Amino acid sequence: MPRTVITFGTFDVFHVGHLRVIERAAALGDRLVVGVSADALNISKKGREPVFSQAERIAIVAALKPVDAVFVEESLELKRDYILEHQADVLVMGDDWAGRFDEFNDICEVVYLPRTPAISTTALIEKISGTG
Repeated sequence: MPRTVITFGTFDVFHVGHLRVIERAAALGDRLVVGVSADALNISKKGREPVFSQAERIAIVAALKPVDAVFVEESLELKRDYILEHQADVLVMGDDWAGRFDEFNDICEVVYLPRTPAISTTALIEKISGTG
């Protein structure tokens, strides 16, 4: 029986940490579905607009070899609906979210992957802008 894996993220200023989490998520199943945070969701989560637009971020993620499907994540509160809609067997999130999505263990396996050390979109933006 094929296993569908689902993961979510903003994927702004795409870097090797993003690539590694996508590759590791894909390795946990046969099909990888990625929810890319809508611009409005990113603003509400992080208090700033993404550097790259929603359409650009979706295009970047969709072009990655391990990714089978991409959709727009409109709300954090709809995670259960997204998991069910895409018939995901596994939910993968970064370990900075550890425990936050355990409530979905009733409908899928929940896996928290370690983040790539010493790299973050926020740190990259600060470095590029000269504020960090």
